[in-house]
Amino acid sequence: MKKTHIVLILIIAIGIGSMFTLLGNSSTYADFKEAMESKEEVHVAGTLDRTKPMEYNPEINPNKFSFYMLDRNGNGKHVILLKSKPNDFERSQQVVIVGSIKGNDFVANDILMKCPSKYNDGKLIVAK
Repeated sequence: MKKTHIVLILIIAIGIGSMFTLLGNSSTYADFKEAMESKEEVHVAGTLDRTKPMEYNPEINPNKFSFYMLDRNGNGKHVILLKSKPNDFERSQQVVIVGSIKGNDFVANDILMKCPSKYNDGKLIVAK
């Protein structure tokens, strides 16, 4: 076998190994019921429960923000985000939290928000 063939086989093997490593570390989307059953970190997509209070007191702990969220199935859960409160959080249409269930709460270490679009049918909406 030529040296170039051996190098090519090694590069392919490293590439395949990297793909398996990345796939093994990726978390999955779930609802709160599935998150309770899972031992791993999951993504839960849903909406902010605007009927319940949000708590953020940066003077006491700037890296703790709690709120209530409804998953896609309508199940509600108290969420503790271990980061500061995101800007325009109240305006978000959809929220994706990344974390796991601890006790009765979902403890999130990251959050992704979908905010209202500036565009509506291709037309710019100007805020007044």
